[in-house]
Amino acid sequence: MRNVLERYRAIFRNRTILWNVISSVLLFLLSTVATYIAYTYTQVTGGTVVQDIILDNIPVFNVAPFFFGGMFLLITIPLLIGLWDPRRIPFGLEVTAVFFVVRSLFMIMTHLSPPNIAYYSYVEHEHHVANILFSLSSGTDMFFSGHTGYPFLLSLLFWDLKPWRYFFITFSVVMAITVLFGHLHYSIDVFAAYFIAHGVYTFSKRYFTKEFALMSS
Repeated sequence: MRNVLERYRAIFRNRTILWNVISSVLLFLLSTVATYIAYTYTQVTGGTVVQDIILDNIPVFNVAPFFFGGMFLLITIPLLIGLWDPRRIPFGLEVTAVFFVVRSLFMIMTHLSPPNIAYYSYVEHEHHVANILFSLSSGTDMFFSGHTGYPFLLSLLFWDLKPWRYFFITFSVVMAITVLFGHLHYSIDVFAAYFIAHGVYTFSKRYFTKEFALMSS
């Protein structure tokens, strides 16, 4: 516990590090605004359902517990790790912000309806709690899968922490299977997520060098 307090003291004593924390928070907030705008745009424009060679050959399952449970864990676990070691907060927020912005851009470029429209309609009319969550993830945000890409991004972010590295890699695979068998994403949304997440991490590592170096200081 003493080590954790020392980490926080080091951040608040160093103006440069403190500014990095503040700027990363602001960048993250802007990325959430961009995501909201993209969600709104995709809901208004809509799209059509297209065929998918994988989805056309697998059954549909009710994956709501995994889908929403995964969403909860993807928020709480990185937050707890960051609070435990605040040196990871600036780069963690920045790489997340880049991920959100890139995903927002791809969303407004891709106009497809979810492959399982009936499921989203069922949730909207029968499950009020789930409906609130789907107001954040409307079902029209097809490309690319955040449930798949973000945990893989977290595995890269926490690569030096082996237990968390393997946890998030496994988590990403479980989420990929979940959204495919729930027919909540097209297969291209899932498989492309790994490549894009890796690109986001590489970009962030190159352009946010001070924040990346802070993690291992």
